[in-house]
Amino acid sequence: MDETRLQTISQLQSFLAGTAEVQFRVPDTDEARYAHIVSVAQRFGYGRLNRPDKGVVLRYLIATCGYGRAQLTRLLARVLDGQGLYKRYRAPAHAFARRYTPADALLLAEVDRAHGTMSGPATVHLLRRALHVHGDTRFERLANLSVSHLYNLRHSVTYKNQRVSFTKTSPVVNAIGIRRAPRPQGRPGFIRIDSVHQGDMDGTKGVYHINAVDIVTQWEVVATCERISEAYLLPVLKDLIDQFPFEILGFHSDNGSEYINKTVATLLEKMRVEQTKSRSRHSNDNALAESKNGSVVRKAFGYSHIPQRFAAHINVFCRDHLNPYVNLHRPCLFAKEVIDAKGKIRKTYPLEMVQTPLDKLASLPGVDAYLRQCITITQLQLQAKALSDLDAANALNVARLKLFDLFNRRSKPAA
Repeated sequence: MDETRLQTISQLQSFLAGTAEVQFRVPDTDEARYAHIVSVAQRFGYGRLNRPDKGVVLRYLIATCGYGRAQLTRLLARVLDGQGLYKRYRAPAHAFARRYTPADALLLAEVDRAHGTMSGPATVHLLRRALHVHGDTRFERLANLSVSHLYNLRHSVTYKNQRVSFTKTSPVVNAIGIRRAPRPQGRPGFIRIDSVHQGDMDGTKGVYHINAVDIVTQWEVVATCERISEAYLLPVLKDLIDQFPFEILGFHSDNGSEYINKTVATLLEKMRVEQTKSRSRHSNDNALAESKNGSVVRKAFGYSHIPQRFAAHINVFCRDHLNPYVNLHRPCLFAKEVIDAKGKIRKTYPLEMVQTPLDKLASLPGVDAYLRQCITITQLQLQAKALSDLDAANALNVARLKLFDLFNRRSKPAA
């Protein structure tokens, strides 16, 4: 293309406006591109142009050279400074020689395959013994291999083609619990449960909060134990289940061993409670408990370490203050399912459906059939009216301050 007839900025603008869809063939070598840049800069007097006109020239050079705007700006600055355009870099005269060959990587792969991919120092020791003790000359170069460079060879393509293999994750086969989502069908008593660990400090574990939430009413009970083991968890689990005002019909958890074990299964079977567990690739199976972990448990106790010896004090706080406040005074959002034009179910959370767990429980038809003996909705409503929502929240905050003062209290030094 003969572009030397373009002599003015207006011609350049017309040219660019009329060739928006044209793909220019840029010069094959950097020397040809540099010569083109110098020619255009001199022809249009780039140094004397105002800023908008310089932008037109830059757009033209971007289209005809293939360089980016930043690089062209640097090259034009060198032209204006009177410097010649040429490559400022060159290939090194002597490239770095490769000490270890693909054959060495294959030999290393053979050693790792035989010995089961041992640690770096142990493998290097084996390589040196192969030459100096057993006289295998194939290890002449590998005998001088450093531990750090050993891992470079293990990451090489040659090595990976011999050693790296990919296998699918093996499913966990455990007959305890049914792997499916709970099916409450509008009935209270199907709870989702999860554990929340209260941090480590200097290698010492903190307490564990057990958070259980009913699916239909969002009635929530939080309890605390010192450790996740049979001796500590089972008594807390029994107390937690007894705090629900209705009979428990379903018990859903993730696949953690603290709940998927024979001891818990025996306890639930004795209570005639159906045990289910989360499915693979279904992250929403236990989402309700996970969301309550953040909105209730973490807001109440934070993320800092709490020593295990305070588990009993935290349990009293949960039973007397946190659980009554959450269920009788704290409002929850309940979803309304709407089917859109495409047939998909969309969940909305309208304001008129915001209720406390007690209000939601009272609104269920035939709720008296699900309540425990000696517990009525009227009793629960009278308990909720004994304190206003604000007074209950203030009482919770005062009790929490006293509890955290207990955590931070230092023992008196010996006299």
